[in-house]
Amino acid sequence: MRDSWLKAEELGADAIYNWDHFYPLYDDPDGLHFECWTALAALAEATSRVEVGALVTCMSYRNPNLLADMARTVDHISAGRLTLGIGSGWFERDYTEFGYEFGTAITRLHAFRDAIPVIKERMAVGNPPPVRGKIPIMIGGGGEKVMLKLVAIHADIWHGFGSPEEIRHKCEVLDRHCADVGRDPAEIERSIMLNADELAEPAKFEEFVDAGATFFIYGTSGPDFPLEGLQTLLDWRDLRAG
Repeated sequence: MRDSWLKAEELGADAIYNWDHFYPLYDDPDGLHFECWTALAALAEATSRVEVGALVTCMSYRNPNLLADMARTVDHISAGRLTLGIGSGWFERDYTEFGYEFGTAITRLHAFRDAIPVIKERMAVGNPPPVRGKIPIMIGGGGEKVMLKLVAIHADIWHGFGSPEEIRHKCEVLDRHCADVGRDPAEIERSIMLNADELAEPAKFEEFVDAGATFFIYGTSGPDFPLEGLQTLLDWRDLRAG
C-alpha cells in the first residue's frame, strides 16, 4: 500500500483516497483488509504533496465528535492536506459484523444530516485548529431531495456516481439546491470515479466534463494496486491543461 501511494504521488496524482469499509467489496469477501483511518494516518505521513482522505467515511461507524478530532489530527499529520470525505453508509456486512445498527436508508441519512454540524463545531474548537483553518468536506451520495441539499449547504466537493447523463442531471439538481440556500454552485467541485470501461475510452472523459465533472478519480485495489489507469488519467489531464 505504501509503495502504491508513493508511486501515485511520484506520477503526479493530485489526491489519494482510501475507503471506509471493514471487508473487501470485490473478489474475496474475506480477503486482506485494514481499517480506514488508521491507514489514512499512515498515508498522510508517507506522502508529502497529495491531498489525502477517505472516499468516503461512513458516518455510522464513529461518534461525530471523535471523527472530527481524528480528522483534525490526520490533518496535522499531513501538514494540512486532508479532505474529510463523509457519507451516510450502505454496506450491510460492515454494520452487522461490527455490531452497528443498520437501520434503513432514511434513518442513516437522518443520522448523517444531524452529525455534520457536530463535526463542524468540534473541529472549530480543537486546539490546535486545522492547519488551513478549515478542513474541506467531501460528501458522497446522490439522493436528490436530502443528500444533494446537504452538499449545497456543507460540502466543498460532491462525489457522485453514474453515466455522463446521470451526472449532468445530478449537477443540475445540486445547482438548484445551491440557488435555494444562497450558495455559489461554482464553489463545489464535482468528483467522479471512472470504471474500467470508461478508462479504456479517454474520449469519454470529455463527456463527463461537459456534464459538470471537475475532478476524476481512478480506483484500484490490492494486493498489487495497478496504476495504469491512473497514468491514462494523468496523461489526459496534462494534455488538456496544455
